[in-house]
Amino acid sequence: MNKDFYVKNRNQLYEKMEERSLLVLFAGKAPQKSADEAYRFVPNRNFLYLTGIDKPNIVFLAHKTNDSVQEYLFIEKSDPVWEKWVGKSITKEEAANVSGINNIQFIEQFETFLSRTFLTNVLSNIYLDLERREIDEVMTKAQQFAQKIHGNYPYLQIKNVYPDICELRVFKTPEEIEKIKKAIEITNKGIKNLMSHAKAGMKENQLEAYFDFTLKSEGVRNYAFPTIVASGKNGTILHYEKNNATVEDGSLVLLDLGAQYDYYNGDISYTFPVNGKFTEKQKTFYNIVLKALRETTALIKPGVPHPKLNEHTKKVLAQECMNVGLIKEESEIGKYYYHGVSHFLGLDTHDVGDYKDLILKPGMVLTVEPGLYIEEEEIGIRIEDDVLVTEDSHEVLSKDIFRSVEEIEAFMNK
Repeated sequence: MNKDFYVKNRNQLYEKMEERSLLVLFAGKAPQKSADEAYRFVPNRNFLYLTGIDKPNIVFLAHKTNDSVQEYLFIEKSDPVWEKWVGKSITKEEAANVSGINNIQFIEQFETFLSRTFLTNVLSNIYLDLERREIDEVMTKAQQFAQKIHGNYPYLQIKNVYPDICELRVFKTPEEIEKIKKAIEITNKGIKNLMSHAKAGMKENQLEAYFDFTLKSEGVRNYAFPTIVASGKNGTILHYEKNNATVEDGSLVLLDLGAQYDYYNGDISYTFPVNGKFTEKQKTFYNIVLKALRETTALIKPGVPHPKLNEHTKKVLAQECMNVGLIKEESEIGKYYYHGVSHFLGLDTHDVGDYKDLILKPGMVLTVEPGLYIEEEEIGIRIEDDVLVTEDSHEVLSKDIFRSVEEIEAFMNK
């Protein structure tokens, strides 16, 4: 991304902040795994969205007062000895070029700078990213910092900036959409490589290896989420991740996978017969899911309530399943379809944004992923596209991924 992208994001956020306020965001650091090993570092996505910097242990601070904002970055000082082990730290010049922030100091100066700012300015608020999913989660750096500020400066109002950043992230710019498209393109290549090597008797993780090879060959460092390769009955488990079963002849293989490109994600579900030929029963249920995918996608345009998508998916699946005798009443579809059809997609696979009373608007990127999970038949089917809401309709970002029974069988039998 050009630094102007991050400057624009910050300026939009400042409009939501009150006067006499500080904003403090942390890049984060990789947690310790065991002994001297840490997990691989990935930046806090909100920090990345506002600065473009993907290095650990960096702090971003903005001070809004008198209708103006002063911005600062606090980075790690270069350590020539440590850099022989882990590589070079980001320099002041590099940080400024990436972020568009020109006031760069070293992290050792952060607390002194903060104390001086509190002493010499009349401040009312401090904005922090206080995202929390579970009450007993390990506290983040921001949450620890909030406790410290509350104890030392109790007159300050601590405000959670997380919802404000999420509101901005819901709407994707053309640059972001291009990165999502690239992630989808790489994902598609990986799916084709996996399918072209698939045959009965292989292990699910052997199939996964062909997907992995393609992504690594394309320079992908991180995946959108742990890859799901689920054959037969395993395909009826929504978040199946063992990927260690033998793929039996005649079984379907359900894939749920995605590449990540510059931290933007593709999210694709795909189902195919390992031997290259759908049985009549598999074909019937596959085409039901495909119909639900296409009809639900056709509804996407500005002004449509988000819940309408899942309502229509359930209606299509229920009606078609009644037609073939799988169920007798619409209400029974919950036995075979038990998840929502759509979520936001972006820097996170299940991207941030408020779904309450959500009305579709231009710039939103959504998944559409209907499925049927018929355990007694050992049939699991999910088909997923990634879709952009445009000014007057929609664009299927994953339109180059072929979906029909005929196309899949033709590809598998080349």
